[in-house]
Amino acid sequence: MPRDLIAEYLTYLQVEKGLSKNSIESYMRDLSKLRNWTEKHCIDLKTITQRDLREFLIDVNKLAPTSVNRLISAIRGFYRFLEIDGLINKNPAENLQFQFKLEKLPQFLTLEQIEAVFSIPDTAQEIGLRNRTILELMYACGLRVSEIVNLTLENADLELRILTCVGKGSKMRKIPIGSQASEWLKKYLSIRLRKETKVKNLFVSSLGRPLTRYEVYMFVREYGEKAGIEGLSPHILRHSFATHLIQNGADIRLVQKMLGHSDISTTQIYTHLKKDDLQRTYQKFHPRAKCD
Repeated sequence: MPRDLIAEYLTYLQVEKGLSKNSIESYMRDLSKLRNWTEKHCIDLKTITQRDLREFLIDVNKLAPTSVNRLISAIRGFYRFLEIDGLINKNPAENLQFQFKLEKLPQFLTLEQIEAVFSIPDTAQEIGLRNRTILELMYACGLRVSEIVNLTLENADLELRILTCVGKGSKMRKIPIGSQASEWLKKYLSIRLRKETKVKNLFVSSLGRPLTRYEVYMFVREYGEKAGIEGLSPHILRHSFATHLIQNGADIRLVQKMLGHSDISTTQIYTHLKKDDLQRTYQKFHPRAKCD
């Protein structure tokens, strides 16, 4: 029976690299596209050429540049793994070039919009109180939606006002919890700790089961629509966290650490937002900014 090389690579990413379940699933989807294409064209994954790979990328050119670049990254990693393992002599993906894409500045909310969205949940009800607490923590700590649903009761230290979360690549980080978020968390915990459930997740449904990422996406979008903000997502709250810190003078290295970015260049996009903000302010208020 032939070896399943993609399955071996995914196991390597999980065991050796410590990638999260979501990352593994993303790699599996991308590499499945390649497997399906090679099977359709009767090409062996181990003998595929650089020309074959380029033809494959032409066939998937309907994908957005970010999706194609993620696909290229997965393919390059897969063939680097095969080369290191001695299964191929030459890496056919070595010279694949990432597609150029225009840098898109992250969308973020103003403080007025934050207040408008956060005022929507009915905090007199258990679900509303839970959702308000989730909103507060995502904005106060810059959490990803996967991080918020995977928080456990032990992750929140209200005495020290520190939140411990596990991010991408199973990397653990500690983030300060602001005073307002701490107060909402205390209120929520007074209800959560009375629930008769063996589930350790911090945020659970009314029946005591863990929340899913989809459920969080849906109520965040709903609250956004009610506040007059189309397309609101948990990640926009994360962008707002980072943007507001940078705009108010926070050190970019500290913001990088709180966001859990492994590369400072990922965080630097928020400095571009600050420069744009400064430019707009200058154009609006400086007496010599405009021509007569």
